[in-house]
Amino acid sequence: MNPALEIVRRLQTEAFAAFWVGGCVRDFLLGREPQDFDIATDAKPEQVEKLFGKTIPLGKKFGVIIVVEGSRQFQVATFRAEADYQDGRRPEKIVFANAEADALRRDFTVNGLFYDPLTKKIHDWVGGEKDLHAKIIRTIGKPEERFGEDHLRLLRAVRFAAQLNFEIEPKTFAAIKSFAPKIKLISAERVRDELLKLFRPPHASRGLVLLRDTGLLEHILPELAATVACDQSPDFHPEGSVFNHICLMLEKMPAVASESLPWAVVLHDIAKPVTAERAVATGKIHFYGHEKVGADMAEQILKRLKFSNKQIEEIVVCVRHHMQFKDVKQMRKATLRRLLMRDTFPLELELHRLDGLGSNGDLKHYNFLIEQAAELERQPTIRPPLLTGDDLIVLGVKPGKELGALLSEIRELQLADELKTPLEARAWVKKKLAA
Repeated sequence: MNPALEIVRRLQTEAFAAFWVGGCVRDFLLGREPQDFDIATDAKPEQVEKLFGKTIPLGKKFGVIIVVEGSRQFQVATFRAEADYQDGRRPEKIVFANAEADALRRDFTVNGLFYDPLTKKIHDWVGGEKDLHAKIIRTIGKPEERFGEDHLRLLRAVRFAAQLNFEIEPKTFAAIKSFAPKIKLISAERVRDELLKLFRPPHASRGLVLLRDTGLLEHILPELAATVACDQSPDFHPEGSVFNHICLMLEKMPAVASESLPWAVVLHDIAKPVTAERAVATGKIHFYGHEKVGADMAEQILKRLKFSNKQIEEIVVCVRHHMQFKDVKQMRKATLRRLLMRDTFPLELELHRLDGLGSNGDLKHYNFLIEQAAELERQPTIRPPLLTGDDLIVLGVKPGKELGALLSEIRELQLADELKTPLEARAWVKKKLAA
């Protein structure tokens, strides 16, 4: 049983009009599995609350009630016509209306379709079906009015075009370019949430290109916009600019990726424009220290976009250490194993793989690390330290700097396979203390 269908059935049984609306109808008509179902009705919020056992008045003043069915939540909104947008973000007031008026106040034609799942009838007052077939993103009504009402629609147009592999209708595209600076008036959280969706595979690369072409990129991520004109030496980067390199990496992302991977890709070379130097003698372009500068820049960008501390930390680690991977074959065994045992290693390794695929295609270091990681997994005793601070105290070491230094030295010898058992480690400590 589909709870979204039963909600419509219950409303219609009580003589209310009710439809599925928005993205779920678009996805349904495109043969995709809808992720969320929104319902629109002429029932007032108070009437919706009386009809359903468990509800949440999350947006009641805007005519929206959340109906809870089992573990799922469904947005049930009263037909409305919005008015008096003061800040380019939300309406100051709403007026309850009929279904057609509700369709006309929505953002894009492909999102303005109403569907009755009981009669299986589509109601199209905005030309959405035609644009779906033509694969076009077009505003409902004048684009200047729609984007003036809610500036986040500028970014949503790009996201839908990328996600659906649609083109943006010329007048809509021109309006996005004209209104692009207005995106800075939208809260960082709302922008972040759109970007998280935009940079998901498999449409992340096209999404980034559309951000550039519409002029939104320079207002949302000016540091990333700087990579467009940042050239690289062709012997290492035949793909050209840093921006091209990032786009290729995004194209190569696996279908299922962690939420942090696209951001590690997007930000790993973020400091190349500010660290670029061209050697006078050879003409080669160098980016000395870009990983360290980039880690600081990445942290600032992610904080600006209100990412969680945990996600900021793991993405910044990836940016800071991504240049280490070219040296893995020359590393001491202990250093290599510390890299392999970092919590972020799987994310860092995938970033390195994409880095290679997005330039010269060289994966020799990636394959080497896969082998080393597999070898490490076959030696589970290496992961836990041989001795703890308490063990050293029992052996006569006083708490303090000396204890910490001894623990570090024992760990180094363990990772280098020079100490393999707690018994060997205790013997080494006793010998060290006696000396």
